[in-house]
Amino acid sequence: MDKTPQTEPRQSWTFSREVNAEIRRAAATGIYDIRGGGAKRRVPHFDDLLFLGASMSRYPLEGYREKCDTSVTLGTRFAKKPIELKIPITIAGMSFGALSGQAKEALGRGATMAGTSTTTGDGGMTEEERGHSEKLVYQYLPSRYGMNLHDLRRADAIEIVVGQGAKPGGGGMLLGQKITERVAGMRDLPQGIDQRSACRHPDWTGPDDLEIKILELREITGWQVPIYIKVGGARPYYDTALAVKAGADVVVLDGMQGGTAATQDVFIEHVGQPTLACIRPAVQALQDLGMHREVQLVVSGGIRSGADVAKALALGADAVAIGTAALVALGDNDPKWEAEYQALGTTHGAYDDWHEGRDPAGITTQHPELGARLDPVAAGRRLRNYLNVMTLECQTLARACGKSHVLNLEPEDLCALTMEAAAMAKVPLAGTDWYPGKPGF
Repeated sequence: MDKTPQTEPRQSWTFSREVNAEIRRAAATGIYDIRGGGAKRRVPHFDDLLFLGASMSRYPLEGYREKCDTSVTLGTRFAKKPIELKIPITIAGMSFGALSGQAKEALGRGATMAGTSTTTGDGGMTEEERGHSEKLVYQYLPSRYGMNLHDLRRADAIEIVVGQGAKPGGGGMLLGQKITERVAGMRDLPQGIDQRSACRHPDWTGPDDLEIKILELREITGWQVPIYIKVGGARPYYDTALAVKAGADVVVLDGMQGGTAATQDVFIEHVGQPTLACIRPAVQALQDLGMHREVQLVVSGGIRSGADVAKALALGADAVAIGTAALVALGDNDPKWEAEYQALGTTHGAYDDWHEGRDPAGITTQHPELGARLDPVAAGRRLRNYLNVMTLECQTLARACGKSHVLNLEPEDLCALTMEAAAMAKVPLAGTDWYPGKPGF
């Protein structure tokens, strides 16, 4: 009798089931895969860093008796009216079209209750968002969809989008099923026809031209509001330096874990750098120019908790922006819609076909019946609660490190668990005083 132990058949790591399934899908359809969300691969992230709380060599703050400030001001360089926020967490740009009107209203309600700002995204300004956002940032994108001087002057800041973390070098997409009569009217597009945004601005080709564009926008708005420049996390040192040269008040830096409504999967997974790798080069550029804290740095891409916020601030950011996390707080990918997610061929937590407009939660859709499922008042409260928890978590960590303001957190408060994270964040590997590339080693 043969008693040789039987082994499980070995799957190829290179040609895994997922890879083979994608090859078969591409062979059957002849088109590349489009989806929403951010990168799903495991890359070094904030979880690979730890705080070094105060003990003997540092003195912690008492949580209930000693103040730890969380306020931040954005746009102090040139703007007459910089944006003053109660918390260092903002809402990233997500367009009406990608999101429902109810979702845009909920974002405005939640952000206002928490004391922070929202951002329009592509496609123009909606009354739902302007009416419920105490502070609203108006995105100025290559597409110019929905852009008009009236709304430009109604904004509290202008964000010139040069790149996005999920797709540096690429433009956005909005499929025809989400281009309703209202969306088409706002964007001056034919109804029901797929839309693909430009990947670069039509009226400038570099930082010298951008400087002229920024001056034009300042003249239009009377030098009142801050001008942000948003870049994808590809070459953060040079992009940040050039943004400062062009006259930006604020640099928004979006890492590859940042989400999108729709783009090619190959962009999401294979272009850009992890958020963790982008922060220190950008901060170094600001420091080399003598502009750190004078030009504010907002970091986005995969921010999920107050710990992530605190770590981004410790590495040198002035604030963070959240997108995907905000949608989850509103109710996206909620298990209560599991039966409907399964009917779409997916499951809650994995649903990323936002571009198809069939979101059971009523958030990434233009379908009237689905959109009506989202109560913007209740969803706004959930977002407010989430922002408050993130802020409290960030405060707790700052106090544990002996800081009276969250912006006083610094790299010395951190250590890294992996060689990769130590190299990217330029903080010592835990238990050592060394990181890869440290000068003098």
